[in-house]
Amino acid sequence: MYKNTLPIIILFLTAISAGADDLVTCSEIVPMRNRYDKISITDFGGVGDGKTVNTKAFREAIYRIEHLGRIGGALLYIPPGVYLTDRFNLTSHMTLYLASGAVIKATQDTSTWPLADPLPSYGRGREREGGRYMSFILGDGVQDVIITGENGTVDGQGDIWWNLWRKRTLQYTRPHLIEFMNSKDIIISNVILKNSPFWNVHPVYCSNVVVRYVTILAPADSPNTDGVDPDSSSNVCIEDMYISNGDDMIAIKSGWDEYGLAFGRRSSDITIRRITGSSPFAGIAIGSEMSGGVENVLAEHINLFNMGVGIHLKTNVGRGGYIRNITLSNVYIENARKGIKIAGDVGDHPDDKFDPKALPVIRDIKMKNIWGEKILQPGLVKGIKNAPFINICLSDINLYGPFKARTRPWECSDVKGSSLKVSPWPCSELIGSLDGTCFTHT
Repeated sequence: MYKNTLPIIILFLTAISAGADDLVTCSEIVPMRNRYDKISITDFGGVGDGKTVNTKAFREAIYRIEHLGRIGGALLYIPPGVYLTDRFNLTSHMTLYLASGAVIKATQDTSTWPLADPLPSYGRGREREGGRYMSFILGDGVQDVIITGENGTVDGQGDIWWNLWRKRTLQYTRPHLIEFMNSKDIIISNVILKNSPFWNVHPVYCSNVVVRYVTILAPADSPNTDGVDPDSSSNVCIEDMYISNGDDMIAIKSGWDEYGLAFGRRSSDITIRRITGSSPFAGIAIGSEMSGGVENVLAEHINLFNMGVGIHLKTNVGRGGYIRNITLSNVYIENARKGIKIAGDVGDHPDDKFDPKALPVIRDIKMKNIWGEKILQPGLVKGIKNAPFINICLSDINLYGPFKARTRPWECSDVKGSSLKVSPWPCSELIGSLDGTCFTHT
């Protein structure tokens, strides 16, 4: 479905990269490091014929980097070719560099895939009880790690995992394509990620993370192939990306119900900028697992096509936590079921131990300069009884329906907000005049 778009995507990202000096960016939070010590996967017996399993080569090369102890770390070079491998771990102070035409491809023998303990902020696997399959490329407790190159590819060959999910025969939660845990100073740039078994990029319990100039591809019907999911992480920069996948393009999370509340680590200070893509689900999402709290998020210059929902903030009774101080601006949405959705009845629970009195706080949500065409419903904002969503501020928003087609009006309940220059006219709960608390930062 998406193969023919790949050359266009690469040209698009290359053009952005060429003018990078003129762009406003948050990527300076982790400077790109030049590693002077370089080794190649072929030095360790790596064979890029698409048939040879290179697990030993990857693990030996990374072991060498870990134990060399060179000042400034080392770079592992992946030359052109298709390198089939089982999953592997990264180490600190390393760069994984994929040349143009290089493909790191996951094996598909799920019976030998190792397991990991569930994340403490989730209490169990996200889709199955118990543990979870380890991510294809994992960095746990690492720092100063870069995955980059010349638009080389990491291919998760996720179809076998998707079919297990469809047949309901999965024993544990599927693996992510790339995951960093308890890590800091991470860069993922100038690579193509495709066919992830589950979420594509998952920084969890991390700080100082940059994901930039990355293309993410998966079929529209591939289950749960989220693009980038910052999870209980801070100081995250996500910029200049094309995403076409089967679930939320960007989804910010921070733990699940009582487990997320007990772990108590928020996601904060996240910037999302210049993202283009399509998905049957949401473009920019927060939640629904947000029990540790989400705050200080800026998303701007977003272009969304053929969407389920353009912007989706989602939570549920039992989550606790908060979503606050969120600013979204300069968003274009074309062809979507809903332009904006903020809802308090979304998402399931890990077990029956959640506290129904743990009500989330949703407040200080600012949306401005949003334009949409072929939108079946401009907005749905439904809060929670006894926990209304407050200070929802809308300005300069135009979300038009398909030509000559009847569209549904805004729907609102348990919400208080303000609006200015919103078309179609929003519901009465959002028609209050803007006050000094709205749009105080951009």
